[in-house]
Amino acid sequence: MEQVNGDTLAAARKVIAVHINYPSRAAQRGRTPAQPSYFLKPSSSLALGGSPVERPAGCELLGYEGEIALVIGKAARRVSIEDAWSHVAAITASNDLGVYDLRWADKGSNLRSKGGDGFTPVGPALIPADAVDPSKLRIRTWHNGELVQDDTTEDLLFPFARLVADLSQLLTLEEGDIILTGTPAGASVATPGDVLEVEVETVDGGLTTGRLVTTVEEGTTAFADFGARPKVDDLQREEAYGSREAAGLAAVGPVLTPELKAKLESVATATLSSQMRKRGLNNVSIDGLQATRPDRRVVGLARTLRYVPNREDLFKTHGGGFNAQKRAIDSVNEGEILVMEARGEKGTGTVGDILALRAQVRGAAAIITDGGVRDYSAVADLEMPTYFANPHPAVLGRRHIPWDTDITIACGGATVQPGDIIVADSDGILVIPPAIAEELVADCIQQEKEETFIFEMVKQGNSVDGLYPMNAEWQSRYAEWERMGGQDQ
Repeated sequence: MEQVNGDTLAAARKVIAVHINYPSRAAQRGRTPAQPSYFLKPSSSLALGGSPVERPAGCELLGYEGEIALVIGKAARRVSIEDAWSHVAAITASNDLGVYDLRWADKGSNLRSKGGDGFTPVGPALIPADAVDPSKLRIRTWHNGELVQDDTTEDLLFPFARLVADLSQLLTLEEGDIILTGTPAGASVATPGDVLEVEVETVDGGLTTGRLVTTVEEGTTAFADFGARPKVDDLQREEAYGSREAAGLAAVGPVLTPELKAKLESVATATLSSQMRKRGLNNVSIDGLQATRPDRRVVGLARTLRYVPNREDLFKTHGGGFNAQKRAIDSVNEGEILVMEARGEKGTGTVGDILALRAQVRGAAAIITDGGVRDYSAVADLEMPTYFANPHPAVLGRRHIPWDTDITIACGGATVQPGDIIVADSDGILVIPPAIAEELVADCIQQEKEETFIFEMVKQGNSVDGLYPMNAEWQSRYAEWERMGGQDQ
């Protein structure tokens, strides 16, 4: 078979990469796209197998992603899915490398994070496209000799022919262009000295690209201070490694199991508040807010977003593009509640209809902000409840800069940490430390059983003296009532 060489790299005018395409990766990321989405990598990022790749100086998270690369053989413009595969000349192995430390700077385009020299090694051999069934290919990746990715193209979200046809609807795919077709689960982080290998073969093992080998080196030239500098947080570490556990991070908090969630939904907010007060927790309510859906009761884990007071020079660097507000909205997951710290500032909006809709589409249980809401009527029409201080038509830049996410914040007079359990309804909003949730809700259920008994006794004409709260005599009668299954004695 023909080998990838300098001519192959020189012929590639475009390198186009797909974001998510393997079901295993979609499950890992917690989102399954309805349509393919793409980003461009510069052709200068291409490299031959055996070439080293530099982890830029000051960077921590050089991510690797084994991928199958398509090499376009003849120009494609507005081709059909049925005809698309005939425009592919060959397939080969690729490693879609990038530094998560710079994702914040060009979120969406990925130029800085994915576009570095040597960040797209390809090879070593080209398998002719007409010799393979594109749905019967296997891709594997090894990290220091350990197999970390192993998947096939049998159940891709977007088969290769669809990618070619889809891209050709808007732009001309030219001879030599390269399409990276997505990575399966298992992608992670490499450090200087590590060896990465990627191989693509037919499922029957008849044809193979051979192993694409890349060695990681440490960069020695620091970034200049006139451009974006590397920075990471635990969210980027989690995404780079694939999970908090793999990144060596402590769990955000106990999982809100369906059983625990159902118990929390079954007890009154007032009962939860009472039991927390018994535990010395008096400052756990988010106060002063109204709800778009007061008829709804929501229980979920907190994700957090902090706004700081507007300062014009800082708004220029932090207010535009894929800022912290948009990152928070676009990363909230099924059943989570996004809590915003707006310092109680009512003179501007902190979320509007488009971003609220995006949160709902991602499955968020609610948005809570102690600031204003724009586009109130549209936000109020959503199924997802939003808790807010007041409607206001102004945009963020009037009073706020979206600053950071998933940190400890203050909202409505309460401290909220990522992973706290939020219970919200028309009676109020409570912040429950996850470590006490199981014990707390068990005591709440018991309290409500006792209150049901007290209610029945009062209904029968008994005085509340000694009954509410129950003295020894009434506790004895309650124990008998409970033993009888809640029936009158």
